[in-house]
Amino acid sequence: MPKLERVLKDVEKHGPDPSDYMDITEGLLDVPSQLAGVQEKHREKLRAQTERLCVNTILIKEKTKVFQLVDHYTRLTVISPGRDLANVEHELLARGQDHEKRRERQLRRKLEQIRPSQLFRSSFSRRSSKCGSSAAVSGAPGMGKTTLVQKIVHDWTMGKIFPHFQFVFSFKFRELNAINGRINLRNLVLIFYPYFGNVLGELWKNPEGLLFIFDGLDEFKDSIDFADSWRNTEPQSVCTDPEFRCRVSDIVYGLIQRKLLPGCSMLVTSRPAALRLMEKAEINLWTEILGLVGDERKEYFNKFFEDQAVAAAVFKHAEENEILYTMCYNPSYCWILGLSLGPFFTQRDRKHQQVPKTVTQLYSYYIYNILKNHSREIKSPHDVLLRLGEMAFAGVSQKKVVFRNEDLIQWDLQPSQFLSGFLTELLERDDSAQSVVYTFPHLTVQEFIAALAQFLTPDPGDIRKLLSEARGKEDGRFEIFLRFVAGLSSPQAARPLEELLGPFPHQTTCRVIDWLKEKVTGQMGTGKAGTVPGEGVLLNTMHYLFESQNKALARGSMEALQLGGLRLTPIDCVVLSHVLGMCDAVKELDLEGCYVEQEGLKRLLPALRRCQELGLERNKLRDPGAKLLSTFLRSPDCELQRLQLAENGLTERGAADLAASLLASRSLAGLDLGRNKLGDSGVKFLCEALRNPDCAMEQVKLDDNGLTDSCTEDLSCALGTSRSLTILSLRSNGFTDNSYEAFFNLIQCCQSLEMIGLRENQFTANVRKLLRSVQKPHLQVIV
Repeated sequence: MPKLERVLKDVEKHGPDPSDYMDITEGLLDVPSQLAGVQEKHREKLRAQTERLCVNTILIKEKTKVFQLVDHYTRLTVISPGRDLANVEHELLARGQDHEKRRERQLRRKLEQIRPSQLFRSSFSRRSSKCGSSAAVSGAPGMGKTTLVQKIVHDWTMGKIFPHFQFVFSFKFRELNAINGRINLRNLVLIFYPYFGNVLGELWKNPEGLLFIFDGLDEFKDSIDFADSWRNTEPQSVCTDPEFRCRVSDIVYGLIQRKLLPGCSMLVTSRPAALRLMEKAEINLWTEILGLVGDERKEYFNKFFEDQAVAAAVFKHAEENEILYTMCYNPSYCWILGLSLGPFFTQRDRKHQQVPKTVTQLYSYYIYNILKNHSREIKSPHDVLLRLGEMAFAGVSQKKVVFRNEDLIQWDLQPSQFLSGFLTELLERDDSAQSVVYTFPHLTVQEFIAALAQFLTPDPGDIRKLLSEARGKEDGRFEIFLRFVAGLSSPQAARPLEELLGPFPHQTTCRVIDWLKEKVTGQMGTGKAGTVPGEGVLLNTMHYLFESQNKALARGSMEALQLGGLRLTPIDCVVLSHVLGMCDAVKELDLEGCYVEQEGLKRLLPALRRCQELGLERNKLRDPGAKLLSTFLRSPDCELQRLQLAENGLTERGAADLAASLLASRSLAGLDLGRNKLGDSGVKFLCEALRNPDCAMEQVKLDDNGLTDSCTEDLSCALGTSRSLTILSLRSNGFTDNSYEAFFNLIQCCQSLEMIGLRENQFTANVRKLLRSVQKPHLQVIV
């Protein structure tokens, strides 16, 4: 409990009475009388700007809905420390996959859940500082960083948090992009807060009472180098005076590094990938928005829909679909889910249609709903959407999410009511109508429309080359795009869009399927995982296959799937489960060392009934996993013949559950339980099952299980009556010469046995020789 550790250190350092030192307003100056009026005006202005929350819709008459912030805001889970700065994978991909692991860590208290009001309390800071405090909040696109900033500013205006800050100044980096040339901090503040006039000089006298908030570092057009070494050689670039004219980036640098107004506090928000720019920054507290966790997800839908019956139905559908539910950690995903799924539960004529299950189907209905509401405003929505998609693709290629008027001109797009259904207009500066920029509502919407454009162009050209080149980008920028392209080759995803945009070119769909077939058969149907360039490649191919819902392709490539060594997250297991569900039968599935664990196994099992050979070695399944498998094996439609469970931390309890399933299973013939911790008592349960005439086991491996001479009698009794067992491996246990007689009897009595492995036990050379000398037709004794 790291939070408790630091609180105890505070107590040790300052004394047993927290009231002596935890008053964070102690020692701060009162607001001077000449600033009281402007402070009150500043609070009123900020309160008016932040008290309402605008939410985009897909309707013509009501493009945005306005709510009171306090009524609609859903509390987000913020954790500390944030994600490792070195981890700069594609944010959408990475957050979707590691969310459940992070939640598990949080529940184990390795991460701290903190409230925004605690961002500037010393007991949470990882670096001590006598001159102000600073915090960085990271979060994936759409996670709610800007809304969190709005809530923080609003709560300050209401006097709910941060009473020690006399003034709070909030800036958006996308607005700062409009400022060219040099400027000083005084004029920067006056651009956005002109009513401060000539009193800013008084504010600078008490920097401890100032909080500066900078939202969206990843959207800043300039880079900020927080390494001080180069600035030491260029002192003119260091901003230490609020009146000093310099670049905006130098002002931000000076404030964060405490060279400008030392003593003030800073809050910076960013997407995770941009955090690597701040590795050398003077940040006291690194945090990350984990998003919506547990009941917070349900609360979001309850606030999204006025009709609580619809809210419950949409949430239930998302909850039952593991992939959609995992997406719900992100508020923007929830927003897309709400807009896409809502009509299925409110319009009678839509209920008979299949509710979307894949992510591509979900986004297809999201765009369908926009087109349904906006297509009458324009003659050719197909052509406009094609050009918009080409712009979106260029943005994905260049990692560009903010578009300007010149971008619209380049792609022959005109601002219109129709276009506003897909793009959100933003003013870079409140006082300039000229500084309009455009963004898609969410990065994944941009990626989907970029994928859709590939199916709207009449001549697909060499689309296979385009897809292969996109896949070759190692930074993962195209991975979501490629999943959508694969998904749009599916009739279920294409159908609603074709209804309004016309049929997709058959040639395009065929070429996409050919490309997908090449990747799937090349990387999922042959060889070990190690033969492909990186585990992410194989996992993404699996996601392409799931999104495509191409059952014929799945059946042709999934006869034997070897994923050994790949790290499968719970969401990967869900996707794999769905893909396996499209197959008639799977001969072999190798998941050795895939970190499946109990959570992943639970998601996989429903699709494994037609699997014949299953490798689950080294997956940390432990006894709860054995219990899941026991239930699975007893299912009448289970066709599993070989099960490998070596090195899974199984004990006597797990052996008891598995033993119970051996009698009920109609198909299982081979079981590898090597390198576990069954012990003599665990083997006793297995022997009782093997002794039963109905048990059809042919091969049992019990290597390295801590077995001793005490269990040989049980083994001898069980195998003496077995009519099916042909192979028994007992290597690397603790058997001694005292077991000779029991093994001799076992070998003589078991009529079906063809091989018994006894190497690496504690027999003397003489006993090993005696055991080898036992002559029996078709029996091999390896000792």
